[in-house]
Amino acid sequence: MAKKSMVEREKKREKLVQKYAAKRAALNEVIHDQSRPMEERFKASLKLAELPRNSSATRLHNRCQLTGRPHAYYRKLKLSRIMLRELGSFGQIPGMVKSSW
Repeated sequence: MAKKSMVEREKKREKLVQKYAAKRAALNEVIHDQSRPMEERFKASLKLAELPRNSSATRLHNRCQLTGRPHAYYRKLKLSRIMLRELGSFGQIPGMVKSSW
């Protein structure tokens, strides 16, 4: 079995987050509504726990679109600092001029 890249895993997580977003929001609304009975709120928390782990938005992580690197990530370009420097030195990023690297 081939090992999945982290970029592919992250895309899969994004799809799950979108798929379950409304359901999670509705369950969280029930859980935090103090006017509802305790049993109903507890059942909602159990249903929330049954949803896939990766459907939670907190599981998403910004990653470089080319390498999958999670650290030193530039949001506007969706690249890590290493790929930004590499592509910039080859002149593949419009508007970026090589300084004294």
